[in-house]
Amino acid sequence: MPFVKSIAAWLVILIFAIGNGALREAFLIPMLGKTEGLVLSGLLLSIVVLLVAFAFVSLQRGITTSQGIFIGILWLCLTLAFEFGFGRWVQHKPWDELFDAYTFKGGNLWPVVLVVTLLAPYLAVRIRVRSDNTA
Repeated sequence: MPFVKSIAAWLVILIFAIGNGALREAFLIPMLGKTEGLVLSGLLLSIVVLLVAFAFVSLQRGITTSQGIFIGILWLCLTLAFEFGFGRWVQHKPWDELFDAYTFKGGNLWPVVLVVTLLAPYLAVRIRVRSDNTA
């Protein structure tokens, strides 16, 4: 099981997520407004997570669907640990503000991004297996 490589792939997602946040705050929200900026940012990050998952699965031949599920759970746990850890202990945000990000208020798609993060490795494996069987 490519456990370490799974964490490395998640770190790639993390880098893109930080860049996405900077893009959202610097350009998307000022240009489009808060709601539209949040929606576009959430969609962009979901696409990035899917692309990283597909690239990872393509490079790591032999990942099973059960391993894809495990990787999705791992990525979700790492994401939640980072979000709450960084938000609480580095940014010193109160818990209610941290939990507020897990609602759909004002165009926030963070819950969708989390579901995509959970499912993307599994979906990538399923699509790869299906394409391998038809080739």
